[in-house]
Amino acid sequence: MFNGIIFNQGVVKKILKRSKGVNLFLKSKLKLTNKNLGISVSCDGVCLTLISAKNKLLEFYLSNETLKRSKFKSLKIGDYINLELPLKKGQKISGHICQGHVDTTAKINKILKKDKSLIYDFKIDKLYKKELVNKASILVNGVSLTISKITKNGFKIWTIPHTLKLTNLSKLKKGSIVNVEIDILSKYVKKYLNEKK
Repeated sequence: MFNGIIFNQGVVKKILKRSKGVNLFLKSKLKLTNKNLGISVSCDGVCLTLISAKNKLLEFYLSNETLKRSKFKSLKIGDYINLELPLKKGQKISGHICQGHVDTTAKINKILKKDKSLIYDFKIDKLYKKELVNKASILVNGVSLTISKITKNGFKIWTIPHTLKLTNLSKLKKGSIVNVEIDILSKYVKKYLNEKK
């Protein structure tokens, strides 16, 4: 489990393609070694397993299913990836409960600047738009955010300077693709209500 509060990023240094996926190598300041092999790490919101760690170079394996569902199918060398270690027992949850199971991707329609903050307008597939709840939490590239408004084609989020400073959201442009995980509580409530009908 994660909570979508980002303090670290990694840079894509190498992508090794395989028949059923890819091996991803990230350069990061996260203090992980081979003693941490098997640990789960949220990489832009996708829960990946650490398979090697050497000289601050972290290696993860991504299956074709993960590539299909996430923005990682268009990964490039030099891309910045938001990183979060799993929650520890007793740790405070400052964001919201996140599984690292990305539902889909969203595309930026436009970016508006308000003072020092940015408002992102995202387009999302109609199937997933139905699951959105106004003012609910949403995970975008691994960052816990709040839906400020549900629009005709998607949703808007408002990002403050502190979030922009610590995450790769500051690097997004019109047309950028992001990973999206819809709030698990919203999913459960919707499923419960549908079964009650």
